[in-house]
Amino acid sequence: MDSFTALLDGFASALTPQNLLFALIGCLLGTILGILPGIGSTAGMAILIPLTLTMDPASAIIMLAAIFYGGAYGGTITSVLLNIPGEGESAITCIDGYQMTLRGRAGAALATAGIGSFIGGTIATLALVVAAKPLSELGLRIGPPEFFSLVLIGLALLVGLVGRSVLKGVISACLGLLIAMVGIDPVMGLPRFTFDQPHFFDGISYVPVLVGIFGLGELLATSGGAAPKPTAPTLRQLLPTRTDLRRAAPAIGRGASIGTVIGLIPGVSSAISSLLAYSTEKKISRHRTELGSGAIEGVAAPETANNSHSNAAFIPLFTLGIPASPAIAVLMGAFLQNGLTPGPQLFTEAPDLVWTVIASLFVGNLLLLVLNVPMVGLWTRILAIPYSVLRAVIFAFIVIGSYAVNNSVIDIYVMVFFGIVGFVFRQVHLPLAPLVLTLILGPFIESALRESLQISQGDFGIFVDRPLSLVFLLVALAILAASVLSAGLKRKAGLPTDAEV
Repeated sequence: MDSFTALLDGFASALTPQNLLFALIGCLLGTILGILPGIGSTAGMAILIPLTLTMDPASAIIMLAAIFYGGAYGGTITSVLLNIPGEGESAITCIDGYQMTLRGRAGAALATAGIGSFIGGTIATLALVVAAKPLSELGLRIGPPEFFSLVLIGLALLVGLVGRSVLKGVISACLGLLIAMVGIDPVMGLPRFTFDQPHFFDGISYVPVLVGIFGLGELLATSGGAAPKPTAPTLRQLLPTRTDLRRAAPAIGRGASIGTVIGLIPGVSSAISSLLAYSTEKKISRHRTELGSGAIEGVAAPETANNSHSNAAFIPLFTLGIPASPAIAVLMGAFLQNGLTPGPQLFTEAPDLVWTVIASLFVGNLLLLVLNVPMVGLWTRILAIPYSVLRAVIFAFIVIGSYAVNNSVIDIYVMVFFGIVGFVFRQVHLPLAPLVLTLILGPFIESALRESLQISQGDFGIFVDRPLSLVFLLVALAILAASVLSAGLKRKAGLPTDAEV
């Protein structure tokens, strides 16, 4: 069955009332979570995973995926209206988006962002349809040595983009690997770091860890003061003019291309796609001198890149089993909870589910466009809810979600411990992304390493003797060296690093 026929079958399943309902719920929740600064879709997905355990796997993943890409648009709303990025990747949108609001053009900015997000997400999903089969067939030819070296590329990219200190990124990644090693050794069968607690023999459940780090950690970090009470702005016009659309079209095209390509690379944040798209407009746009003072291109390019990146990030997950971001790593956890292992074998083991989810990406992007453009006033009113009330509701979800994984109080203690870890990370400016990715990838990294060494009878030369593995290793080393050198040169020149822009 070719990809087109499989996609049509996927639409037949994705358009059932049940799956449409869960896609709608996911889009709404994702947008709300994206609006709320400091919460984000990653934490929301982690909190809600336990609630999906009794759901149909396809419906559960459709809803969680919709939360993910819905959050990408939700962060735009506060960026444009209040100059507050709900999501980190929306920070670049504040520059021109808020200036448009000050000029009474918030409606045009939000509508353009919605249109760009829809186009970018659709183009990236089309790329997924085209690339899924070839990449999955290539993935079937990748053995343990190649997979281990490939994962190192993602880790090298991630560590190189964590900000001023590469050392801090390494520390965070190592801590994630250490947590992933808790449990029974997969080869020797001996307990490791379990403190003689049978509860930890299967390892530390990632859900309490993620919920603690993102959810409780953020609550602790913001507990010192109350969030400001914003008021909904008046929208003088909802839709962009023809001139706006004419100017935005090239920026949307460039943003979609940049986001789709960058989204293929494991470990690279969508904030980088937004930044590159904005930087590109600053260099080649016909109206580049207006950027920074309310140019429509300054909203169209980064928002399109952001959403196309979010959808393109599904490509390495489905075809190679590699999460391209912390949020996708959380979504990968949802697959694992349902007994599904993302990767090339998924297209043969569960093709109906895969193509249903892919079709739902098209449906979800359309739902986001239809929902969010006319509902701007409603989203801004949510911000008027007292933050103390939001804290209480979020904390209740955190505790219930942690307990529900294994019906164990120990998981609540684990959540609290890692909530404190997340708080400390924020205080000392340690990045969370490397910890999350290595926590999820840790078991796969170890399995690939151990299996490779079993094949070679303990000879590490297997990683350089196999051509594809050697290429991946050289790419990882080159990326890491370039990242360290670039960060050093920027610090020397007094410039911000990529992660700090």
